Amino acid sequence: MATSVKERSHERNAAFTAGVSLILMALAAFFSYGFVHGSLVVKGDVGVTFTNIVSSNSLFKAEILGWVLILICDIVVAWALYIFLNKTLSLLGAWLRLTYSVVLGMAILNLIVVLHLSAPGTYLSSFQTEQIQSLMMLFLEAFESIWSIGLIVFGGHLLIVGYVALKSGSIPKVISILLLLAAIGYMVIHHAKSP
Repeated sequence: MATSVKERSHERNAAFTAGVSLILMALAAFFSYGFVHGSLVVKGDVGVTFTNIVSSNSLFKAEILGWVLILICDIVVAWALYIFLNKTLSLLGAWLRLTYSVVLGMAILNLIVVLHLSAPGTYLSSFQTEQIQSLMMLFLEAFESIWSIGLIVFGGHLLIVGYVALKSGSIPKVISILLLLAAIGYMVIHHAKSP
């Protein structure tokens, strides 16, 4: 009896940790992608994007920091959901979430290259401004493409978590159905966007 109470307490703590991490992740995503990236990166306008990033370099650094926070929270959520759901299939879901985190990490590396391209440096002096701008847009587009591929994997994670949640008796069915719909949405939308 004491073991099951201890297990339930451990599962509740994991659920709380997942919930807090998901909230932090949502706030960081709104800031990094919705606010900063959306205001600095102008699709189809290399010059304006370059000027925005160079003139708002601290804000762009804050965007990268937000992405790193999202990456850390993704790893915490993978662990917490595995503990909370406590099913063999949820291990696959956790691995898919971790795989998504690795892909997100690779995408973030492209933003770090953009940061270096936007900083004044002697090694960039041999490049013309137009070349630096083109390289910057190339790495910004690589970020978007790699992240989009990662979101397909993330959709696979949601599909498994939604299925496990549907089979568990402790999660409301409406949440499980919403997870399954979100999974399908992520996979279809980002499959269409990926190169």
